[in-house]
Amino acid sequence: MPATLTPTMTDQLIQDENDHIVQTYKRPPFVLVHGEGSTLFDSEGKPYQDWVAGIAVNALGYNDARLSQAIQAAATGLIHTSNLYYTAPQIELANLLVEKSFADRVFFSNSGAEANEGAVKFARKVQYEKGLHDKTEIVCFTGAFHGRTMGAVALTPKEKYQKAFMPLMPGAVLAEYNNLESAKAVIGAKTAGVIIEPIQGEGGINVATPEFLQGLRDLCNQHGAVLIFDEIQCGLGRTGKLWAHEWSGVTPDIMTLAKPLAGGLPIGAILLTDTVASAMHAGEHGTTFGGGPLVTSVGKHVVQRISQPEFLANVSDVGDYLMERLAELNSPLIKEVRGKGLMVALELTLDVSNIIEKGYEHGLLMVNAGTNVIRFVPPLIIEKSNVDTLVDTLTTIFAEA
Repeated sequence: MPATLTPTMTDQLIQDENDHIVQTYKRPPFVLVHGEGSTLFDSEGKPYQDWVAGIAVNALGYNDARLSQAIQAAATGLIHTSNLYYTAPQIELANLLVEKSFADRVFFSNSGAEANEGAVKFARKVQYEKGLHDKTEIVCFTGAFHGRTMGAVALTPKEKYQKAFMPLMPGAVLAEYNNLESAKAVIGAKTAGVIIEPIQGEGGINVATPEFLQGLRDLCNQHGAVLIFDEIQCGLGRTGKLWAHEWSGVTPDIMTLAKPLAGGLPIGAILLTDTVASAMHAGEHGTTFGGGPLVTSVGKHVVQRISQPEFLANVSDVGDYLMERLAELNSPLIKEVRGKGLMVALELTLDVSNIIEKGYEHGLLMVNAGTNVIRFVPPLIIEKSNVDTLVDTLTTIFAEA
């Protein structure tokens, strides 16, 4: 496909999408065709400064020369063998993730939802191995988003995502985010695991307090439950540390990863301790494509770059600047600015959908996190000059609103 298309060609593509793709997404009326750094271009050459990054995926931005070289090099080797055989890239990425985290072992999947499904299975299997066959409940929290597969959506307490697909996985138990008394009321003898995002993404960029996470750690220890941190959106450098839970000093038993792990290629991962892993035996979980040699080869490149101290320091620096500049916006529409690193929320007093639509007109890509929150999860290579452009443009949009 050429880098630019005629308006007629663009219109035909959009019509074909409407005719032939299941309509589960509401897309703006343009077609993205290429990118450079933190800027995307549509089929008619219009640039858009990207504050979405494929929903916190494209950490290294677009047309990154080293990432492209890593993909090309990986494609000259094995692309797929299945998990029936050893391949070096999978083992090397697992080694790297273990080296840079609390974990002893890794299980690879294809997506974040799959990683969370696996984490739930692992937590329940730990209890089953102990002979505790009725210890099956999984505690989740208000505002959570863990995926759209049947187990993960049962742990995503939003009627819009759940209602039409009942009955969901049994055993999901809800507590209030950042409310330790609420958690104490439901974590007990039947709790197999507790799953939480250290910073909620879809739920509105809500940051768990260190005290809350430590309280959950203590409750899990007390009741023999498995503590699962879902870092699919907040992990891998997004907050200015490699793992979001590092800010709290609290360590989980399982951590799930996905989004930026392979630079835009589909991958998920479950990181776990030996204690949890020892409950799993051959044939009890599996995946055909998960951890294939091409995607894990690219994943190794991405993790090596993101984990560099200077890379993470820059995320913190630009993230702090983003929070400062957003706080300077003088508009009665703004209720709160919150977040960590380059995972920031701008909560407004109104539905943000029209603001996002206006952004398209002004060359900004933004995404919501609930009705009243604009979520900023840009490429981690974004610069302070991009922040200035964002704030200037938002000033104009708010004045129009």
